[in-house]
Amino acid sequence: MKITDLKVAVLGDAPVVRVTTDEGIDGIGAGETFKPYLKPMIEFYRDMIIGKDPTNVERVMLGIRRMGSFKPWGTAVSAIEMALWDIAGKAANLPAYKLLGGKILDKVQVYNGNVRYPMDGDEPEHFAENMQKLKDHPYNFSIIKEAVSFHGAMHRNRDDFHYATAVDNRRYPNRGTITPKGFKYLLACIEAMQDVLGDDVGLALDCGPGMTVPDALRLAKELEGSNIMWLEDMVIGNYHPYVLADQYTQITPYTSTPIHTGEQIYLRQNFVELIERNAVNVLGPDVADVGGIAEMKFIAEYADLHGILFAPHGTFDGLIGLAAQTHMAAVLPDNYIAFELPQPDPLWWLDIMEGEEQFNVTDSHIDVPDTPGLGLTFIPEEAKKYLREEDTGFFDD
Repeated sequence: MKITDLKVAVLGDAPVVRVTTDEGIDGIGAGETFKPYLKPMIEFYRDMIIGKDPTNVERVMLGIRRMGSFKPWGTAVSAIEMALWDIAGKAANLPAYKLLGGKILDKVQVYNGNVRYPMDGDEPEHFAENMQKLKDHPYNFSIIKEAVSFHGAMHRNRDDFHYATAVDNRRYPNRGTITPKGFKYLLACIEAMQDVLGDDVGLALDCGPGMTVPDALRLAKELEGSNIMWLEDMVIGNYHPYVLADQYTQITPYTSTPIHTGEQIYLRQNFVELIERNAVNVLGPDVADVGGIAEMKFIAEYADLHGILFAPHGTFDGLIGLAAQTHMAAVLPDNYIAFELPQPDPLWWLDIMEGEEQFNVTDSHIDVPDTPGLGLTFIPEEAKKYLREEDTGFFDD
């Protein structure tokens, strides 16, 4: 079997990959939704994979992995890797997890970081009301993650939340020392959410980036004993093409509150320092940024050897990312907690794919499907309705 083409289309705002072969078997992958600009980055790799056997996944990846980098390039590499596992599974008539060592879990746990409801204000009682709505969600989430501090809107909605001056020309525009009043407000909002969730649902907090190291340690110390699942990306994280493990080593060893990072780091090599120095307690790579499914498995296993837990990111990975996450999670070691549940956005994604019902959530878990490959296929006649004019040949062989 040989790869004949790498096709890329933008469906809605999601860059979608279709790898075709000379035996009529194709595979699909995807980058993050809301990232239509990824298309040329993915197309960059076309000539590097055409003519190769897609079922030799690692051999193909060795040819492109070193040509990737921090997003968006890592996202492109990851999307292609998903498609290769999809082809390999279809060719063998086996689910992708079988080719990754076989499943450990029959059902995998997910957590909520993506289902959101508009809040009526920014006071602690509004955070509590929002938590109650999320707690009542039919998916019966076991863990809910909420954005606070610099990851949420606190630094924008509260003029005296921190001492820094707002800068609007960055993806995460603020960083600075939190004021005493701001810190008291932050703790009050967290307490209000915990009062609602109690011991029934775990609360994780997405905190940054943007917190200073002293503030990050202070928050972690204040929350000790409160059963917070983790504090995510407090100092370094989103849209940072570097790791700076030293900053986390000034926090993690000095608190019992779990510290989490890693969602946009590309490749196993860039996790070595975080893992070997035990700089965090929980790692959360994203299958659509880290280099793909097998890359995630390697990182999880190495983290497990160092006593580090695993809670993968996945907010904007859509249905295809959901399928990849499910097969990936099924083969992970016991350090796996849950992955962040992606959602189909827009909802017409449910109309253009077959197999999506296999990934339904019941009591915060997904049953691992046994259909070949990733378990999803496009319905071309439906999907074509949403193709851009320049992508009309996406489903042509």
